[in-house]
Amino acid sequence: MSNVPVAVVTGSNKGIGLAIVRALCKQFPGDVYLTSRDAGRGQAAVAQLQEEGLRPLFHQLDIDDLQSIRALRDFLKEKYGGINVLVNNAGIAFKVNDTTPFAIQAEVTMKTNFFGTKNVCTELLPLMKPYGRVVNVSSMVSCSALGRCSQELQQKFRSDTITEDELVQLMNKFVEDTKKSVHEKEGWPNTAYGVSKIGVTVLSRIQARMLNEKRKGDHVLLNACCPGWVRTDMAGPKATKSPDEGAETPVYLALLPSNADAPHGQFVSEKTVKTW
Repeated sequence: MSNVPVAVVTGSNKGIGLAIVRALCKQFPGDVYLTSRDAGRGQAAVAQLQEEGLRPLFHQLDIDDLQSIRALRDFLKEKYGGINVLVNNAGIAFKVNDTTPFAIQAEVTMKTNFFGTKNVCTELLPLMKPYGRVVNVSSMVSCSALGRCSQELQQKFRSDTITEDELVQLMNKFVEDTKKSVHEKEGWPNTAYGVSKIGVTVLSRIQARMLNEKRKGDHVLLNACCPGWVRTDMAGPKATKSPDEGAETPVYLALLPSNADAPHGQFVSEKTVKTW
């Protein structure tokens, strides 16, 4: 088993994820794993960074596939005895003009962005070493979507006592409500991506609370963040930030010094804590 520190970035063969790996390769004192669903695309991204003189490692990871998550978990446990940095960046979004029925968009988006991220956390958070850092890449869209929820839903999503089970029930309810075409009547905004990212932000708040309750002495810090509007396949060419600029806040949170006790359980944008 290696004593080398290890960092893992999900969904990192392109876009913000690739930029996060690039920055960690330069700044993190250990092994950095680039992961992707498709091994070919992942290996190509590793080769691209190698040409830049960097040394990322590769492991396959499809966050929609529990077996794939558990294979990564077992590999990290055996080789490193745990994880030092986990960046949950993998996510999907339908294009604005996509004609796929909204209920299907809701189900597919929720499956990856919320449930996939949650499953990675369930399997990998127990492996976080003392002074570990977890970054869940959310979006400012989670804030605007929250503002478009009913008062009742807003109250639930802002609660300091909401449980993971209750959050799961709410995310499932959104998908079910879209299937019945009653989601707006039930107080939901008309954005599947936005609701999935509300889920990621609230999940982060719950997970940080659980770390406080169960592992206070381990000094693990966990936060959600918004990378900003970044020129990627997802956001398109008109976005204002380059991927490397989009990586800045996630990387800042991934590399919080060992003597830091904050931020923790926060939503962070431009390296600044935002009110949820």
